[in-house]
Amino acid sequence: MSGRAAAKGRPRTSEAAAAAPTREAILDAAERLFAARGIDGVAVRDLARELGLTPSSLYNHFPSKQALYEAVLERGLRPIVELLAAEREKQTEVTREGVAVVVGVLVRHMADHPHLARLLERALLEETGSVQALIARWLAPLYRGAAAVVEKLAPESGWEADEVPHVSIGLFGLVLSYFIYAEPLRRLAAWRGDAMHPRELAAQRRFLERAILRMLSPRLGERARRRKTNG
Repeated sequence: MSGRAAAKGRPRTSEAAAAAPTREAILDAAERLFAARGIDGVAVRDLARELGLTPSSLYNHFPSKQALYEAVLERGLRPIVELLAAEREKQTEVTREGVAVVVGVLVRHMADHPHLARLLERALLEETGSVQALIARWLAPLYRGAAAVVEKLAPESGWEADEVPHVSIGLFGLVLSYFIYAEPLRRLAAWRGDAMHPRELAAQRRFLERAILRMLSPRLGERARRRKTNG
């Protein structure tokens, strides 16, 4: 057999490499399926079939479904945890510029991972102990950080101490809700825009900036104090 014929009978290395899914492609597919069905509703064979792999090939990338789920959560949440931690160290108060930086990164990140918000919503309601442990590991720092900021600003912003958890949950919901509900509500309301279009994402970013600033603004506290005084 000639060298040309032998080469013709073998797959090209570059083509084989191009056909093999990357780690990011595996995580993308897993994020979408886990968001739709939860960890218990997704079998390794489902993921493998989605990616054109055998289950054994998928195990070469991740040793278990649990490890893959954890990798999806880590990819989605680590940048947010690190971002907020860095901003808390730099800022001694909530400023328009600081809020704009955080919101800009959050919106871009959530748009790059459009199934992450639904995955987190499902994971928060998941009763599996291993999932709850992962959620506590990654979401607890986010919630504690937000609650600490709200608690610090509460007196000047007009919030009572017992309202701090409610404000913190509200902030969390503001960030996630657009990416969970925009598409179904778009259909219900006959909204013609694409929720992931840059124009719509820019509008969402502006909304979040204004909403967060209004929720935590000292002017809110001043209005509350005037109402108490006048009442």
